Amino acid sequence: MRVTISSLQGVPPQGGVVTEYDRRHMVQYMRLLDAADEGASWQEAAQIILGLDTQKEPERARLVHDAHLERARWLSSEGYRQLAAGRTG
Repeated sequence: MRVTISSLQGVPPQGGVVTEYDRRHMVQYMRLLDAADEGASWQEAAQIILGLDTQKEPERARLVHDAHLERARWLSSEGYRQLAAGRTG
């Protein structure tokens, strides 16, 4: 599933509760984690995974990428417990 720019927020949800937005973007979060682990450039990940144009809006693309990668890291280290327990916001 490819995320469209219209469905992708500039900043994902913050805080310690898994949200519906998180659920909708779980695949992208996991792909961002894989890309980071594999050493892919942020530009490549932003273009392929998030559908962002890193040439036209490099600063925005970097901010969106980094914010979503940070959220993905939170989900993989803490948020998954809520998913496993069936608790989400």
